[in-house]
Amino acid sequence: MLASTLGIRLILLVGPTVPLPAPYNVSQALVSAEVTNDAASGDGFQLTFTLGKEAADYGLLLSGVLNPFNRVVVGVLMGASPEVLIDGIITHHQITPSNEPGRSTLTVTGKDVSVMLDLEEKNADYPNQPDFVIVSQLLAQYAIYGLVPTPTPTTDIPIELERVPRQHETDLKFIQRLAQKNGFVFYVEPVTFGINTAYWGPETRASLPQPALSTNMGHYSNVKSLNFANDGMAPVGTKGTFVEPITKTALPIPPLPSLKVPPLASSPAAPQRTQLLRDTANQNPSSAAVAAVAAATNAPDAVTGQGELDAVRYGYVLRARKLVGVRGAGLNYDGLYYVRKVSHRITLGTYTQSFTLSREGTGTLTPVVRP
Repeated sequence: MLASTLGIRLILLVGPTVPLPAPYNVSQALVSAEVTNDAASGDGFQLTFTLGKEAADYGLLLSGVLNPFNRVVVGVLMGASPEVLIDGIITHHQITPSNEPGRSTLTVTGKDVSVMLDLEEKNADYPNQPDFVIVSQLLAQYAIYGLVPTPTPTTDIPIELERVPRQHETDLKFIQRLAQKNGFVFYVEPVTFGINTAYWGPETRASLPQPALSTNMGHYSNVKSLNFANDGMAPVGTKGTFVEPITKTALPIPPLPSLKVPPLASSPAAPQRTQLLRDTANQNPSSAAVAAVAAATNAPDAVTGQGELDAVRYGYVLRARKLVGVRGAGLNYDGLYYVRKVSHRITLGTYTQSFTLSREGTGTLTPVVRP
């Protein structure tokens, strides 16, 4: 398998619905694998294979193992326990023939299994149902892909006489719209081979921090590169009003905190931009408060970090959507961060992990991080 010279092995499963270990000819033809876990845009993968002709066509294409809409699971084995990087669906092929023997390639691209929720547009009404119940109903239809729904309960229950939640898009787009409305996130993340968590709720910052990214620390350093940026225009404040239902008086919405808890920075960036909530005047107090919190929560973090890991020295698989510590970058930028994106690139003899981090400001709230 790829990267075996580093003591790291790639695990590849493929199949129409239930993925099984890849056939020998598929494993031997694999040249490189890239998996991207992105908290904002979802997860995806790209696999590159060498092609050899059998009679009138390429063997890998004739076998049908890598046909579009087949399921693919990519994992890595570092030490004793395997970790799944993505459980996905093939969506695209690219073939590059060559006049030189052994140089023709097949590039297979795909997305995580949530792409199966994005195939059919629907029109549907959901009277008297809170958002988390709607999400649970939609996700239950995709149990065949190993989806385990984990929606966070919401307190805003629509009354049919006032409003009815309506779907006019695919299930995925509708679930994402409901998530944005509540200041939530939605993603599908593998738990183990064939089982995926479909998470719908606030950004999770309460996880056990991953081992620290260390820079400028001599032989303790485990990153190849690391840089930070501080964007003062990123945070957003909100302003709006709602109508008190009894007296019909317009009242201002008070400042409300975002759902990004616990805080990760000792000096969070103050919002300099103000977003006017134009629809809250027609909403009840509960819906108006949810809209205000969602607007503040959906604003990007002020501080971001980008870099690349030395996978061998780090010794772990860095996971997106979890916390990680940084040390050696100075008092302003040391501490805990939320991992926004990780790109895993695996070829024969190499395994690199590029990452993007973020938090709401500078300064650390933790004197030490997990080494």
